[in-house]
Amino acid sequence: MLVVDGIEEVRSLAGRDLGASDWVLVDQERINAFAEATGDHQWIHVDPARCRAESPYGTTIAHGFLTISLLPMLAAQVLEIRNISARLNYGLNKLRFTGPVPAGSRVRLQQKIKDVQDRDDGSVQMTGEVVIEVEGVDKPACVAESVSIVLP
Repeated sequence: MLVVDGIEEVRSLAGRDLGASDWVLVDQERINAFAEATGDHQWIHVDPARCRAESPYGTTIAHGFLTISLLPMLAAQVLEIRNISARLNYGLNKLRFTGPVPAGSRVRLQQKIKDVQDRDDGSVQMTGEVVIEVEGVDKPACVAESVSIVLP
């Protein structure tokens, strides 16, 4: 994990590859909990028997939004920013779900800081290139630009 201290060091991250998080299990229990929290109970996510019979994946798959919702947890394993008041999620650019996350898979985050821009209020806007990979699979599950605001 990379640790930086304050806004000045955050500014120095532009163009820097931060590396990878640890692998995290996406099991059926996590998928079911996400379905309960969001009300998204599509069979491709929550019906293992039907998936064995009908799905091209042979098993349930994680919701795309479950996959991207892991971003804060995974990003916290890659970068710690000390001596700031807050880091706020500002949004996502160019979000794409490029491959499935089968139940029982492990995922991790690869992150690079694309850009850091000063804002009028003394904060900085940090844009990162994020890729969520599935262990043992060449094609990523998710690619996006993650935008956050770092408050001094």
